Amino acid sequence: MLSSKASCNSHGQDSSYFQGWQVYEKNPFDEVENPTGIIQMGLADNQLSFDLVESWLRKNPDAMGLKKDGESVFRELALFQDYHGLPAFKNELVEYMAKIRGNKVKFDPNNLVLAAGATSANETLIFCLADPGEAILLPTPYYPGFDRDLKWRTGVEIVPVHCSSSTGFRITMLALEEAYQRSTQKLNLKVKGVLITNPSNPLGTTMTMDELNHLITFAIAKNIHVISDEVFSGTVFDSPGFISIIEDAMDRNLENTDVWSRIHIVYSLSKDLGLPGFRVGMIYSNNETVVSAATKMSSFGLVSSQSQYLLSNMLANKKFTSKYMKENQKRLKKMKEMLVSGLKKSGIDCLKGNAGLFCWVDLRHLLSSNTFEAEKELWKKILCEVGLNISPGASCHCTEPGWFRVCFANMSQATLQVAMQRIKDFVERSSCTGIGNISNYQQNMYSLSRKLLGNWVRKLSSVDRDEQER
Repeated sequence: MLSSKASCNSHGQDSSYFQGWQVYEKNPFDEVENPTGIIQMGLADNQLSFDLVESWLRKNPDAMGLKKDGESVFRELALFQDYHGLPAFKNELVEYMAKIRGNKVKFDPNNLVLAAGATSANETLIFCLADPGEAILLPTPYYPGFDRDLKWRTGVEIVPVHCSSSTGFRITMLALEEAYQRSTQKLNLKVKGVLITNPSNPLGTTMTMDELNHLITFAIAKNIHVISDEVFSGTVFDSPGFISIIEDAMDRNLENTDVWSRIHIVYSLSKDLGLPGFRVGMIYSNNETVVSAATKMSSFGLVSSQSQYLLSNMLANKKFTSKYMKENQKRLKKMKEMLVSGLKKSGIDCLKGNAGLFCWVDLRHLLSSNTFEAEKELWKKILCEVGLNISPGASCHCTEPGWFRVCFANMSQATLQVAMQRIKDFVERSSCTGIGNISNYQQNMYSLSRKLLGNWVRKLSSVDRDEQER
């Protein structure tokens, strides 16, 4: 006998977002060892600037060796268990966050709670703000992992705020009101807050001042919280620049109002510094009760003292962080331009973006019909026949079939060029012989993946129907 939590199927693992990874892992691309394998374009990792981090580590062996002025601090770090975190690390982290925001905002380290990555930070914050059966509003399309992060263990419901391509998927007051009314009147749910990603995952866009004003005004009117997940804030590589929710609140002189204690930020070093394996996330809130409760909960997912020590030394090197931020954004922009240019040569457009590690790609013209079933079929062809793992819009709860998230920062330029050539060949074959035609290469790819796909395609069908209904 197991608990209902262990035996239920609410983790979200049956989403096409996760299923694509499983197929990829059976046949991963390698330029030398497996050049016909599947290229991973469904993973939003930043691997473009590892050389900068590695160079700093070589030049700073004391930090890597857990030493200070040549003397070992291993014992001190090995015994450190304070879930408030190393003060030096928290001080450097808030300075780094301010730097990303052009020093327009200052953060108090006493209002910061460390967590084992943004996944842990988001879940902890939801535990603090809502009870099981209550609702959080979430603009679509949204990161597929939120179905796991926000609701699996918390029991909180996600109610989508439907955004449309006609407005560039921007958040409107009308969409917020519609979602709120649907939650309270049709679904009989109490709404406790709205969560956004800024810059947006999967759109790759920063929020406008109008959108941020809509959110704050809406939160004031409904007496609810605003959670701004800003894990991609350091990836903004083009104009317009990044505006944090807290900067907008300050511009509106809301520091001494009630809503100030209902604005919360989630951040991590996984995307900006490309360190997801270090599991460094954080919650920032001006609400003392939230900070106190989240700090207690953080004991279930602490950041190791070794990681804190190493990164406090790295972030303290202002010359390095300045160089890294500038060079990383330059590299992201170049890769994004390569992706957009390559897709354009194949007649494929993207939503105009200025941030993130991905592009929101419009493949509606390649669908056999304007349905999510057709989107799923196209996704399966691209995954199993073309050899690219991309994330279909349905997994992001997009209301319009045919949009896909395509990542570009987890690969080399050479691999991206291979991916663009595969897409070009696929589109040309599709236009000449129909999308259903399969070459010998594609048949081999399909046979490698058929067995795994067969095990879950029925489950996926039901999930996609649910996504379509939402």
